[in-house]
Amino acid sequence: MEIRELIGASVTLVGSIFIFLGGLGIVRMPDLFNRIQAGTKASTLGTILSLIGLAIVNPAWIWKLLVIMFFVLITNPVSSNVISRAAHFRGTKMTDKTVADLLVESENKTEEE
Repeated sequence: MEIRELIGASVTLVGSIFIFLGGLGIVRMPDLFNRIQAGTKASTLGTILSLIGLAIVNPAWIWKLLVIMFFVLITNPVSSNVISRAAHFRGTKMTDKTVADLLVESENKTEEE
């Protein structure tokens, strides 16, 4: 096994660990909003690291993998934002440990103006 393949496999393994931790965060977090945050951050980083590892192992795929990385970086945060805003407007309860609801505060500020 070449050193390039070993490095690529290691980076892909680290990405897989982040994806696993994101799944674990989805199970362990107390409410929907924390689950979305944990899943999105970990899955985005894990996917990017896995794709970087694949690019190291197979350099011929680098342009295709860069396009996939671009779409992951754009779509994951946007989709989680849309889902969490929809859940908030629907009235999904937050955990008791939540200190501030900035979305309600910004809505109230807009209504006062």
